[in-house]
Amino acid sequence: MDPLFQAAPYSGYVYPNETVIPWSVLIVVYPYLTGLVAGSFTVSSLYHVFGMQQFRPVARFSMLLALCLMVCVPMPLLLHLGHPERAFNAMITPHLTSAFAIFGYAASFYTILLLLENWFVFRPQVVQIATEGRGPLQWICRIVSLASNDLSEHAMHYDHKWIYALSVIGIPAALGLHGYVGFVFGSLKSREWWSSDLMPPVFLLSAVISGTALVIVLYVVTSLFRKVTIEEACVKGLVYTLWAFLMFALLLEGVEFASLLYRSREGIETIMTYVSGPLVVPFFVLQLGLGSAVPLLTLTYLILRGTKGRALIAAATGSALLVLGAVLMMRWNVVIGGQEIAKTGKGLVTYEPEVLGREGLIAAGSVLFLPLVLMFLATRIVSPWAEETRAAVLRGRAPA
Repeated sequence: MDPLFQAAPYSGYVYPNETVIPWSVLIVVYPYLTGLVAGSFTVSSLYHVFGMQQFRPVARFSMLLALCLMVCVPMPLLLHLGHPERAFNAMITPHLTSAFAIFGYAASFYTILLLLENWFVFRPQVVQIATEGRGPLQWICRIVSLASNDLSEHAMHYDHKWIYALSVIGIPAALGLHGYVGFVFGSLKSREWWSSDLMPPVFLLSAVISGTALVIVLYVVTSLFRKVTIEEACVKGLVYTLWAFLMFALLLEGVEFASLLYRSREGIETIMTYVSGPLVVPFFVLQLGLGSAVPLLTLTYLILRGTKGRALIAAATGSALLVLGAVLMMRWNVVIGGQEIAKTGKGLVTYEPEVLGREGLIAAGSVLFLPLVLMFLATRIVSPWAEETRAAVLRGRAPA
C-alpha cells in the first residue's frame, strides 16, 4: 500500500481500491480558481450593469482579473490528467452523460465572453498603442484592434452597449459556471460527504465571497505599490458586498452540514467519527471559526461603528485574507474530506499530499500564483485603473 494513503488508526475498514485518493490537491485548486473568476466578475458587473459608482475604481481591474484567472482554470485538470494532450477529445467527441465533458463547453463559452468584454473595455488603449506605439507590441495591437481605429463618440457609445450586454449575459454565466462545479460534486451519490442538493448554492456563495475578497486585497496592495489614494467609498462598498454574501454563505454551509448529520443514512456513524476527529481543525477551527466567523464579526463591527480611514482599510484587508483562506479550506474539506470517508461507510482514509511532483503542493501553489503573474503582465500593456486615463481619455473622451 502506498504510504501516503493509509487507513486511519481509529477507522473501521476500507476496501483495497479505496486506499488511494484519486482527486489530489490539484482538484482542490480547480474549484477555487473558478470561484475567484465568478466572484471577481460579479464585482465588475456591479458597476457595468447596476451602475454602482463606488465600484468604478475596481470595475475594469476585476474584469481583467477574471480573464487572467479563467485562462488558468484548466491547468489543474490538465496537470492531473495522465495524458493532458487528450483533453480536447472531450470536446471533439462529446459525452453528454459526463458532467466534466459538458463543463468544457460551458468554460469555453465563458472564456470567449470574457475575451470579448475585455476587448471592448480596453479597445481605446489597444487602439492608442496600435497608432502611437512602437515595436512588436504595436503590430500585435494592430491585429488585436481588428483594424478598427474609430474612437468617435458614436463608436464609444456602441462599445458601451456591448459591454453592458456582455455583462448582463456574464452574470448568470459566471454564477452558473461555479454553480456547475458544485453540481458535479453534489450529484455524486457514491460519496456521503458530497451527495447534497445544497452543494451548488454553497459553492456559488463561496465563489462570490472569495472573488470579492481577492479584489479587496489586490486593490489595496496595488494602490500602496502605485502610491495612489485608496478610494474609501470603493473599499466600503466591497466590505458591504463581502459581509452580505459571507453571512448567507456561512448560514447555508451550516444548514448543509446540519442536514448531513441529521439524515439517518448508511454511514452516518463514520461521519460522526470523522467530524469529531480529523475534521475538527480544518473545518471547525480554520474554515468556520478563523476564516468565517472572525471576518463576519469584524466586518459587522466595521459597518455598525462606521469605521473610516486606515482602520477600515486594514481591517477589510485582513478579513479578506481570512476569507480567502477559509474558502480554500472549504475546497480542501469538500474534495479531500469527501474522499477520506470510505465508500463502505465503515472506515476512514488519511491523505498526506506530496510536495514535489506533478500533483504536489508546489505545482498547486504555482497554478494559484500564475494568474497574478498574468495580471501583472497584462497591466504592463493596458491600464485597468479608472484614474489613469492615458489611453481611455484619448481625444478627450471619458472611459467606458
